[in-house]
Amino acid sequence: MRRLSLVLLVLMPLGGGMACNGVRDAFTPRADVVARANDQTLSVERMAGWASSSKQVPLEPLAFSRLSHIWVDYALFAQALAKGQNLRDSATMTAAMWPVVSQLKWERFHEKLTTASTFTEKQVDSAYEAGEVRVFQHILFQVPPNAAPTVDAQKRHQAEQLLPQVRAADGRFGQLATRYSDDPGSKTQGGSLGLSGRGQFVAAFEDAAWQLPPGGVSGVVKSPFGYHIIRRPPLSEVRDSFRNGIEERVQFHGDSVYLDSLTVKRRIEPVSRAPAYVRAAMQDIDGSRTSRRTLVNYRGGSIRVRDLVRWVGAMDPSVTQALPQAPDEQINQFLKAIAQRELLLQQADSAKVSLTPDDWRQIRTEHDSAITVLGSILNLSPEMLRDSLGNERDRINFAMGRVNDYMDRVVQGRARFFPVPPFLGETLRARGSWNVDDAGVRRAVERAQQTRADSTRAGGAGAGAAGAPRMTPAPGPAPVDTSRRNPR
Repeated sequence: MRRLSLVLLVLMPLGGGMACNGVRDAFTPRADVVARANDQTLSVERMAGWASSSKQVPLEPLAFSRLSHIWVDYALFAQALAKGQNLRDSATMTAAMWPVVSQLKWERFHEKLTTASTFTEKQVDSAYEAGEVRVFQHILFQVPPNAAPTVDAQKRHQAEQLLPQVRAADGRFGQLATRYSDDPGSKTQGGSLGLSGRGQFVAAFEDAAWQLPPGGVSGVVKSPFGYHIIRRPPLSEVRDSFRNGIEERVQFHGDSVYLDSLTVKRRIEPVSRAPAYVRAAMQDIDGSRTSRRTLVNYRGGSIRVRDLVRWVGAMDPSVTQALPQAPDEQINQFLKAIAQRELLLQQADSAKVSLTPDDWRQIRTEHDSAITVLGSILNLSPEMLRDSLGNERDRINFAMGRVNDYMDRVVQGRARFFPVPPFLGETLRARGSWNVDDAGVRRAVERAQQTRADSTRAGGAGAGAAGAPRMTPAPGPAPVDTSRRNPR
């Protein structure tokens, strides 16, 4: 499970774990409750106590709101365990692992689309003979920029001394490149520079390389990087890598053409104020999760703010941070890509694309690991709750005690923080009722500010200056890696 700083999370929008408020109760301005998870509550006093006694939590509504949402995620998870709900069933797993399921579904669909790009032996022969794309190997004797003339001369001499051995080596060029080349990127590949078309190299290298027949070796070639010995290997030596290279090129071109045609055929077009709407949504993820404001229109549908929030929740958190600063054109291109991905998944469903047994095993392993880790964090398991406590109410109260104790230890810096995986949190919220109340949050901030001020006046240990150090992630690796995979 990805390990993050709690303060980092309360200062930044969280991932997909915060779905829309299930119930928006009418609180009074003097509300005593900050958040609810089913019939369990997080009181103003408890929240204020956590924050006022910790220098790690900024005394501001945004930080308190984020902390409240973290509590909701854990409260709903603990209650599900206490009620004996099966969080490992296929429906929960599929919903909680939506980013991985979507990614794998796209990969299987993509395999179908690119089946035609597999080349036969005859087609590989023809492509090599045509020479539009070629494979080159080289040995580089690197000359640093502004090197002394003596260094340049030494490197040239080394290249000239090796050249006769290279020309006599026949198919052993790769061994010599591995031994002598100063190019770290290619020497481990036998000097191979991969598949290339014209115009990919500097002029001196390009002119010499493209004159070589199959099996040909150049003389010593000077470029801005140093001195090269270049070879064009015959097809018999590079058939597999050449085939893979041209198939990848065809697939890449096919993908670009396919997506471009999709954009045209479905008339994918962001609305005029889409960039402004995106920036606002990224600043208020929680409030945007139910927004039906349209960002992109396309033939047969649209992408709304709530759809964007869901997609962003499946991506790296850096996306959320970068979007508000991105230029309008970049945001519009991003929105078009989201629409394309949405349509591709719809097409995959229409084509009845199914995941393989290995795919489902991978998904199951990641999901079960996350459930196990969360249970171990709270020291809770369905079996322990069932065997040690008689009725459901006692089990829920016991489980909530563990949640509140864990939150207290995290805020005080005495425990590592692990977020509930975003789409598991979303799944749990969809099945329960929950609320984070703005009036309660504001009152908790006021109460914490007063408590900290009183402590400061009394010279207590709880006083905190504005520049207090922030909480950092605990040392050591997370017990399990559930890093998100980005659906294409």
